[in-house]
Amino acid sequence: MNNIICLKPCIPYHHMFCPNKTTFTKKYPSTTLHASLQDSQPPNSTQHQLNLSVLRFTLGIPGFDESYLPRWIGYGFGSLLLLNHFFGSDSSTVTSAQLSTEVLGLSLASFSIALPYLGKFLKGAQPVDQTTLPEGTEQIFVMSSGIVDGLKEDLAWSSYILLCNTNAIAALISIQGDICTRGYWNVPDNSSKEILLAWFEKKIVDAALFDLKDTLYFPQDADSEFQDLVPKGTHSLLVQPMLQISTQSTTDLQKPAGFILLASTVRYAFSIKDRAWIAAVADKLRGWS
Repeated sequence: MNNIICLKPCIPYHHMFCPNKTTFTKKYPSTTLHASLQDSQPPNSTQHQLNLSVLRFTLGIPGFDESYLPRWIGYGFGSLLLLNHFFGSDSSTVTSAQLSTEVLGLSLASFSIALPYLGKFLKGAQPVDQTTLPEGTEQIFVMSSGIVDGLKEDLAWSSYILLCNTNAIAALISIQGDICTRGYWNVPDNSSKEILLAWFEKKIVDAALFDLKDTLYFPQDADSEFQDLVPKGTHSLLVQPMLQISTQSTTDLQKPAGFILLASTVRYAFSIKDRAWIAAVADKLRGWS
């Protein structure tokens, strides 16, 4: 029997609503991950888990941005080449072949150093930090009541990784009417969980997102019909639908089952790679619909 790697994050979800007027930083608390090998579950199993393929792994070094790893590799190998040239060999015995190899190595090191900057330039986005969070926003984490435990875990984990692995500051996930929202939002003051859920449901209905079938991406400014829903100062908006395959209808084979909404204060915040990864997360959550 084939083995698969499954990931069950240990994220407490008994507190689904953050207190009002509480300020947090963009960095979320570190989460312990437990990976285990176990047998594949039968197709009719009701237990759903996020697949390992939708997750992005980092080195786990605090304060270290893995996107700059090629730059540090270039610095390291370039320094070794220079040290070897000036201190590791006699200048009188240096051959033309060695010089050609060193020049090639330094060229590759220089390209490796410049690679992170080129990538960010082509992508047209910069990482979100605390200074780009809009004023007047409040960090919340609220989820609909009556959701099964497995879906609660997947929604909590999905909203967490969507905010950590992209330039988004706010995430809203809806599956068959159930809502999970996380991040920085402009919400009514002193609102309870029930009031916030009703507020988000009204905004979703006003924006006609329940019937969405096509991916919406506004890389520069959110469309006017979403201004009342997204946080103030939003420049990039991505709405990724979840489509359920219908076997009962011959005319409408894909039925909307939900969506993932991400908002960012950065223009061109979501690259093609980001959007493909977000679509993969939506595809995994679609199994609960």
